[in-house]
Amino acid sequence: MAATNKLACYSDPADHYSHRVRLVLAEKGVSAEIIDVQAGRCPPKLAEANPYGGVPTLVDRDLALYESTVVMEYLDERYPHPPLLPVYPVDRAKSRLLMHRIQRDWVKLVDQILDSRTKEADRVVARKELRESLTGVSALFADKPFFLSDEMSLVDCCLLPILWRLPRLGIELPRPAKPLLDYMERMFAREAFQASLSTVERDMR
Repeated sequence: MAATNKLACYSDPADHYSHRVRLVLAEKGVSAEIIDVQAGRCPPKLAEANPYGGVPTLVDRDLALYESTVVMEYLDERYPHPPLLPVYPVDRAKSRLLMHRIQRDWVKLVDQILDSRTKEADRVVARKELRESLTGVSALFADKPFFLSDEMSLVDCCLLPILWRLPRLGIELPRPAKPLLDYMERMFAREAFQASLSTVERDMR
């Protein structure tokens, strides 16, 4: 059963940061009004809620939150079941560090590839680096059903939106990345993941 709430989420249907938040909402079974915002546009109500006019932006009654990680952690605390961060402080810190590393090591490259201002030569280098990095860590996906965890977590919610976009990024993972490919197949088939996808994202694959 979806939780009763008055949530509104301003979201770019093509943006992987927005996808993170939509995935958390789906995993929690929380219904929210998804307000599509095209890149570069800022509706007046979004400008009122977020001084930077960016997405994702979550509005919960009188509270407005932005920056995807802040929004994700708020949702995990606001709707605690199922939990998407571990209970114990040490494990929670490790999850947050993994999220930070995903941002620094992989998302940085994704954003560089997707940025229309990036020179093609730099885009080629970023694609190669991302492909090799993902392939190099693929063995980490062999032992656990989720990324270094027995349970779905915010770490997966940060990672899956960029893995879904690999075809759009021009990246095809090689056979040695089979543990990662298997993880992707399992996770993409989840009901919550499918529910999180916008029409634009469905067309990416």
